[in-house]
Amino acid sequence: MALLPTYISTNQKQNNMADFSKQYCQVNDMGFDGDFDVYEEWAKLTPGYGVAYLCEGFGFHWIAKEETGDRVMVLVGDKWENFDDMYLEAKLNS
Repeated sequence: MALLPTYISTNQKQNNMADFSKQYCQVNDMGFDGDFDVYEEWAKLTPGYGVAYLCEGFGFHWIAKEETGDRVMVLVGDKWENFDDMYLEAKLNS
């Protein structure tokens, strides 16, 4: 998947040591809404583009919209993963 960044997010609204997505917080009952919503950030993207976002919980550091615009992809280490699959698995295991 070849991607070009549209912007870099620094989550500056809070100065946290760690950032967590809304979805991770929901699955793990963390008691707050999270620092960002993966699906809201994904919806802002043009197909084939991505944005740097760190989720310490799920372990990804990039959100991208696939070239077809159909899938939410996240970069975990050096591997692209389908976020919907990751989120569903986390829900099933919680």
